[in-house]
Amino acid sequence: MKNLDYTCPKCANKTYSIGQMRATGGTLSKIFDVQNQKFTSVTCKKCTYTEFYKTKTSTLSNVFDLFT
Repeated sequence: MKNLDYTCPKCANKTYSIGQMRATGGTLSKIFDVQNQKFTSVTCKKCTYTEFYKTKTSTLSNVFDLFT
């Protein structure tokens, strides 16, 4: 991911870290334990305020989730 021109909305700090999180969507994905929802997080390094942004997942990564 390229560098962001990020400023924390809570404390105005400009340093941050980026992470990822996966989650299940509907009922069938919960039954088969498929994390088909992917989010990128941006966390302020000073106050730890975190924002999540939904990102696209590929079909191939969803298939791998089914078998792991």
